[in-house]
Amino acid sequence: MTEDKPKKERKPPTKKVPMPEQDPHVRNKNFSEVALGYTKEEAMAEAEKCMSCRNPKCISGCPVEVPIRDFVNLVKEGDFMAAAAKIKETNSLPAICGRVCPQESQCESKCIYGIRNEPIAIGRLERFVADFAREHGEDLPDLPPKIGKKVAVIGSGPAGLTCAGDLTLMGYDVTIFEAFHKPGGVLQYGIPEFRLPKDIVNAEVAYLERMGVDVKYNFVVGMTQTIPELMEDDGYDAVFIGSGAGAPNFMKIEGMNLIDVFSANEFLTRVNLMKGYLFPEYDTPVRVGKRVAVIGGGNVAMDAARTSLRLGAEEVYIVYRRAREQMPARAEEVHHAEEEGVQFKLLQNPVEVIGDDKQRVMGMKCIKMELGEADASGRRRPVAVEGSEFVLDVDMVIVAIGNSPNPIIPNSTPGLEVSAWGTIEVDEESGISSIPGVFAGGDIVTGAATVISAMGAGKRAARGIHYYLFPDQKPAPEPDAEAEA
Repeated sequence: MTEDKPKKERKPPTKKVPMPEQDPHVRNKNFSEVALGYTKEEAMAEAEKCMSCRNPKCISGCPVEVPIRDFVNLVKEGDFMAAAAKIKETNSLPAICGRVCPQESQCESKCIYGIRNEPIAIGRLERFVADFAREHGEDLPDLPPKIGKKVAVIGSGPAGLTCAGDLTLMGYDVTIFEAFHKPGGVLQYGIPEFRLPKDIVNAEVAYLERMGVDVKYNFVVGMTQTIPELMEDDGYDAVFIGSGAGAPNFMKIEGMNLIDVFSANEFLTRVNLMKGYLFPEYDTPVRVGKRVAVIGGGNVAMDAARTSLRLGAEEVYIVYRRAREQMPARAEEVHHAEEEGVQFKLLQNPVEVIGDDKQRVMGMKCIKMELGEADASGRRRPVAVEGSEFVLDVDMVIVAIGNSPNPIIPNSTPGLEVSAWGTIEVDEESGISSIPGVFAGGDIVTGAATVISAMGAGKRAARGIHYYLFPDQKPAPEPDAEAEA
């Protein structure tokens, strides 16, 4: 008889190379970036784990089609400038994506190495090479000859910047029309400095300007000029609407009009775009209460809560009507908020904001919730527990329950079809609207969503615009295998 050979023991699963971070008890008092980024050695050690799959699944999880395997292989070799150039073949904003894209539910969720281990830290590597290239003077890509067509892009948020970058790489003359005095849209006004430094946003836009994109500021399309005027009077061959969803939603409960009730949109805009966190260096004071309640469970709610702490609030609460596992915020943002001292009031729903005789907030009445049957979203529906009302002792309330599109563009553009929610109706594949030559994408189409989904929409619309203007270049559809069978 032969002895059975002992089974080879599997190696324990590996984890991502940790990202250095500021200490929570230090960072909750400053606006410097929380995550400090990889060193060269850390980046190469993380990249070394990549299996260089023949058929990489990670790319299928990337809305902007980054050639992930190729750029990670270049990081392995230590050729960081080439890695950054490889990413920028399809992604105009890698330093931004590396910081705020939910890689855990996109590219990293498809990583084959991640079946038994933590997936490759694709987002951290993207951030590293983008930062490295910016700091070492990256060169512009080879640009094609101009093709004699010009496109107007409305809004310089992630959808507009992506569309503009892709069209420029195709040879179009592109002008971005931005309503604010700074570029970036939600990247500039909605995401705090400690998560996305504004220098990064400005540098990414400056790179596009070096490529030839023209940006016009303080230009409100629909008021300064309408879309028909841009096309008929100024000769734009196509228009892309990427104006986002910047009109805040409020709860339909008593007390929403009290002095100390803010939308997260207003609060974060004053702090981020208008540098309220640097008062009095910048003349934008932002009053923050001692005890702040933030209503909502998404990334914006986390941003508002963490910003409140940094501006001096003594107690900050996240009030969310569902359970923790149902929160739409990234797990990383929830973790960071808890580390910094934000308190979570889960399965609780506001029913009234209580004010004094001077219209100042003096409390928020809530009711306890329990989870019932699943709703249309697939999540268990929160149901109020009768007789469980209580008052939360707060003196400021920030509402972070989402935004809706501003109606200026739809109202000033005859024939533009919109949904009952005010979003623009488009063809999903190309982004074309009900008006020939007018395309749209991002939050103005989907309602408030992620940065990367808006970028994906901008990329699809850039292709749609090109095939609309040059239909002979559109690839023939692949034959329907089922029909042939």
